[in-house]
Amino acid sequence: MKKGKIIVFVLSLFIMISCNEENKKDQRSLTQITKEVTAKEILGNPDYLAISYGGYREKSRDSQPTIPQLKKDLKILSAMGIKVLRTYNVQPKLPHASNVLKAISELKAEDKNFEMYVMLGAWIDCLNAWTDKVPNHDVESPNNAGEIDRVVALANKYPDIVKIIAVGNEAMVKWATSYYVQPRIILKWVNQLQDLKKQGKLPRDLWITSSDDFSSWGGGDPEYHVEDLEKLIRAVDYISMHTYPYHNTHYNPEFWGVPEAHSNMPNATKIEMAMERSIKFAQKQYDSVTNYIKSLGINKPVHIGETGWATISNGHYGPNGSRATDEYKQGLYYKQMRRWTKRTRISCFYFEAFNEQWKDSQNAKGSENHFGLFTIDGKAKYPIWDLVDKGIFEGLTRDGNVISKTYGGDKNALLEEVLVPPGEKEIMANR
Repeated sequence: MKKGKIIVFVLSLFIMISCNEENKKDQRSLTQITKEVTAKEILGNPDYLAISYGGYREKSRDSQPTIPQLKKDLKILSAMGIKVLRTYNVQPKLPHASNVLKAISELKAEDKNFEMYVMLGAWIDCLNAWTDKVPNHDVESPNNAGEIDRVVALANKYPDIVKIIAVGNEAMVKWATSYYVQPRIILKWVNQLQDLKKQGKLPRDLWITSSDDFSSWGGGDPEYHVEDLEKLIRAVDYISMHTYPYHNTHYNPEFWGVPEAHSNMPNATKIEMAMERSIKFAQKQYDSVTNYIKSLGINKPVHIGETGWATISNGHYGPNGSRATDEYKQGLYYKQMRRWTKRTRISCFYFEAFNEQWKDSQNAKGSENHFGLFTIDGKAKYPIWDLVDKGIFEGLTRDGNVISKTYGGDKNALLEEVLVPPGEKEIMANR
């Protein structure tokens, strides 16, 4: 073979080998991206930060956020490292959850590196819930079957996104007097979903739970310790429990008041110690659930389906109440909650991503409207000011607004509105 032909042959061979190697790299990369991630791998994994999400902007849910609006929200959350969202219902007149799934699917098609999963909620009610009739907590709403059908359809339509189904939201806790049901009703639907998995009519790796108050999972009043709850605990794939020290600053405030021994401490120290007690309060509720489950001889993962801290309140939690409400306290709670749950490998669906004003539409300053880490117009609250400083939101907007800090980033202006919790004696006097 002539020298020139040898050179051409060698070069051709080299190019072919290089192309094959690149193809193998591309295939490996594609395999990594398209790898099925299961709920078992997501829950408890600190790389999969979770949050509760509602994209509603207006005072009524009749005004649904558009797909483009949802996609912008999801890009903001993704920039924060959020990879798992929690939604609450799939009611026919409220296509929010199905639109969220569609938005995620489109984002994945546009960017192969976009990664987001969903804990899809099915809303469960009792008979006569939300009507002028007396709720019958022993009989379920006829609407529940449709919720389950729709959640199954969406889980099968988006198996790469829906990794968890939650049957009911605070649907068993007895203070939810408008709609709560008995555990056997939740158990019925959980068993049905588990059977569909066994029959191959739902993905086998899909995890089923119910998301409810810590007391509903046996961590509180013994009246919840019924046989059907034990059966439910055995039936679910994991426990999703809620804990709200924020609400308990009014309803069970013993942990919240500043002890007499701390009365001469600086105000900043009093606030910081109150927030440390709040985290311990949440940890105690978490432990009460895990201990109850262990007492039954059951070993199931326990994760936090909801916890949060509001930033405005003209009710129980504001200046004339427990004085728990402001962005500074929210910041301390958020940071400490994330730190604890990451360290202990507990998934925490922090409540919530953005403020939603429909929740207390008649009262603009009602606390339920102000649990978000962002305001409705896209301002980042104090807990995530540091993320703004890092530039992770650069180029991202919410309804045309760039992501900026509340208070113009002036911490001193924020601190002027921060109140010290009442003392122990004041709390006991007002009980």
